[in-house]
Amino acid sequence: MLIQKSVAELAELVHGRIVGSCPHPLQGVASLAESTESDVAFLGNDKYREQVPNSRAGVVLVPENYDAAPAEGRAWIVCQDPSNAFTSVILAFTPPAIQYAPGVHPTAVIHPGVTIPASCHIGAGVILEAGVTIGENTVLLPHVYLGQDTHVGANCLFYPNVVVRERCLIGNRVILHPGVVIGADGFGYKSGPLGHEKIPQVGIVQLDDDVEVGANSTVDRARFGRTWIQAGTKIDNLVQVAHNVEIGRACLLVAQAGVAGSTHMGNGVILAGQVGVSGHLRLGDGTIAMAQSGLTKDTAPGAVLMGTPAMDRRAFAKEKMLLKQLESLTQQVKELKKQAGL
Repeated sequence: MLIQKSVAELAELVHGRIVGSCPHPLQGVASLAESTESDVAFLGNDKYREQVPNSRAGVVLVPENYDAAPAEGRAWIVCQDPSNAFTSVILAFTPPAIQYAPGVHPTAVIHPGVTIPASCHIGAGVILEAGVTIGENTVLLPHVYLGQDTHVGANCLFYPNVVVRERCLIGNRVILHPGVVIGADGFGYKSGPLGHEKIPQVGIVQLDDDVEVGANSTVDRARFGRTWIQAGTKIDNLVQVAHNVEIGRACLLVAQAGVAGSTHMGNGVILAGQVGVSGHLRLGDGTIAMAQSGLTKDTAPGAVLMGTPAMDRRAFAKEKMLLKQLESLTQQVKELKKQAGL
């Protein structure tokens, strides 16, 4: 579906001011480096400033302080926040969201006792075991599996190959991306001279309303009780949440983060990419762990941490600065000892 916009239409959309002229229609968006004459790009960071004149983009969203003139046939749209405005432009070129017609695909395998609301879409190869319940307007795309006695709320969207195992509870408006596994066994073993004896994992997973889980992420069932992710929390791709973890409201877990068993996270906690969290910790509300941090201790509300083991970001920066000075300081000590005849 080809969507075309004029520079005037885009300027009106973002409440911007046109500098220069772009006579031809625009058909999409791209980066400054990869754009063509029919694309719109944006300058959102000063370090890319030099790319603007050399970009092939027909239109570039620029900030108020960008004063270079565009070449003939190109135009700038001057706006207060090019990055934010570019989001509106992206949406202007995005086709309408896919609408899934209600109905059940003939290849779906549904236990006779399961009732499907007429407003739901059940795709090819979906399997619904005994005792499953599903709310209105929920969409299950091909090869979703829901285990026995699992409850899924209304207006949920499960992409292909999602697995939700037995007895798990999923709230309303939950989005699970391809390959998500909810309710696999927690990693629990009793080790001895004869090997590793499995510890039963008989709890559940509960995802509250408006939770979103990215592709190939996993949330393990509890050893007992529940692994619980509260309302509005968003989980990126390739994240592991272990058994009996509790994650508060509106948290963000970024790619490749891992949370070990029985850790409790407060509300608004952010784990950046590749953060590792040890088991049985308590992370206070608003804790932020920067990328590749390793958390081994409880955190106070509002803590901002870096490094492994994680420490206050200011202490981390100071330590790194001193390490950089170590070679120079060592040489100075050697010179002083030499002068003192030591």
